[in-house]
Amino acid sequence: MLKGARERWVRTGGVELRVAELGDVGRPTVVLVHGYPDSKEVWAPVAERLAGRSGRFHVVLYDVRGHGRSTAPRPLRGGFTLDKLTDDFLAVADAVSPGRPVHLVGHDWGSVQSWEFVSVRRTEGRIASFTSVSGPSLDHFGHWIAGRVRRPTPRRVGQLLGQGAKSWYVYLLHMPRLPELAWRGPLGRRWPDILRRVEKVPGDDYPTSSLPRDAAHGTWLYRDNVRARLRRPRADARAHAPVQLITPLDDAFLSECLYDGLEQWVPELVRRTLPAGHWVPRTRPDQLAAWISEFVTATEDGRPRPAATGRYADRFAGQLVLVTGAGSGIGRATAYAFAGAGARVVAVDRNAEAAARTAEQSRLLGAPAAWAEAVDVSDEQAMEKLAEKVDAEYGVVDVLVNNAGIGLSGSFFDHTPEDWRNVLDVNLWGVIHGCRLFGRRMAERGQGGHIVNTASAAAYQPSKALPAYSTSKAAVLMLSECLRAELAGQGIGVTAVCPGFVETAITSTAHFAGVDAEEEKRRRRRAARLYGRRGYPPEKVADAILRAVVRDEAVVAVTPEARLLRVVSRFSPRTRHRLARVKPPLGTADPGQHA
Repeated sequence: MLKGARERWVRTGGVELRVAELGDVGRPTVVLVHGYPDSKEVWAPVAERLAGRSGRFHVVLYDVRGHGRSTAPRPLRGGFTLDKLTDDFLAVADAVSPGRPVHLVGHDWGSVQSWEFVSVRRTEGRIASFTSVSGPSLDHFGHWIAGRVRRPTPRRVGQLLGQGAKSWYVYLLHMPRLPELAWRGPLGRRWPDILRRVEKVPGDDYPTSSLPRDAAHGTWLYRDNVRARLRRPRADARAHAPVQLITPLDDAFLSECLYDGLEQWVPELVRRTLPAGHWVPRTRPDQLAAWISEFVTATEDGRPRPAATGRYADRFAGQLVLVTGAGSGIGRATAYAFAGAGARVVAVDRNAEAAARTAEQSRLLGAPAAWAEAVDVSDEQAMEKLAEKVDAEYGVVDVLVNNAGIGLSGSFFDHTPEDWRNVLDVNLWGVIHGCRLFGRRMAERGQGGHIVNTASAAAYQPSKALPAYSTSKAAVLMLSECLRAELAGQGIGVTAVCPGFVETAITSTAHFAGVDAEEEKRRRRRAARLYGRRGYPPEKVADAILRAVVRDEAVVAVTPEARLLRVVSRFSPRTRHRLARVKPPLGTADPGQHA
């Protein structure tokens, strides 16, 4: 399962630990510690990405005592204490990286024990950084419980009861013999299927055949440590290395509030959140590897905290975001917002210079990388080439924003067939091309993602002056809702954003059907004055887009008039039809300039 790994034994405390190594030993060493009921192979997808073809890191994995190919202590009782697990870690670190501190990464119980490693005095100087995934410090957890018991409030009591319910399995694992019988019997046989169905863990290569034995031995991790440490948590459990905390927001076993106030224990803390379940080493290896790589590299360079400090940096830092229509308006503001959150940005626009300006400014705002691509979204072949290039050079897109669009106003009979083709090619087919080409790669990767399609308030509020534009945006709204239903089971969210009047450059590029060039200029100037008087900036729409991705919202009406029109369209059809007869100055939305 670990292709190209070099394996060896490390003897310590009466047990033999099976250790695997990948990559160049001269590079910074990253030690991955697995959880329960796993073995080191749970880290295989992440380890392969961290080692990489260029050997960015020296990656080390080991089977915790009693798991995988490592031997178990005799007797089992008392053989899995945090003190002995710390001995094991130090033995591995000394064997694989003598004289040089290692970067520690733990998941689940691997994280629980790693908190011990990073907060006891005898490991000082051996750990350069620590990345914690889905596993709190038992000491911090003990203080967290005690604080809520001593100073109860409705919120704190709710948190305590909520985590108590999520910890149901901990109580069962303390029962004598029953957990071992279950793991060696029906639970062990069904566990692989449970992981695939409930946790969406892909593939048939995990867990390994040692699962029943691993799970049976691992019950002593809980029995030897949990009750004793929660009753008497250490008062000096402060981390002596920078810590990156990665919190899966859909974790069935651990509440996000467990990490409230963690800063008092961790002087240098970086927080990350991820819309995923518990087994992120298997379900989100790309994002996990990217965050670990960024944190380790920053620590090695003497800057443990990532540069991005904008809103939602904990969610989007390191992710790859592609925005069409990024040369101006909502598209440009959205690219900047993602850049400020630390995302890597691909700015796509038909105007090459505008795309280049957006990419350059995105780098200045905090994007670790930003690229400009000049593409017409209505050109199917050009979009296919773009998708192939992005996939090959930058990776699979995590967030896709199909924003490019054009405006068109006029009566139905003044619209020419060419007008209809232009609007539908950009506003609808541009979205279809983006969803089909980039969305398919998201689905095939199997690690989730999000698609945002910029529709309009005109999608649900008809207008006699916007037949083509409203039709195209209504189609985008319906496409988004259909695609959301299809991708719901694959961890890919889809959002339709429906702005109202927004002050952007669309007024200078919109086409007015049925009038001469001079009249079209006059109407553009008038519309620009009206939109400027409205004064609703595209940055507010961009913020709504990021918030919608974080919350996984289906339809987002932006601006007060857009929200009002949505309510009217749902609850007062007669008013909706009357409003449709009113001729607006240009339209009811700003999708951003055509790209």
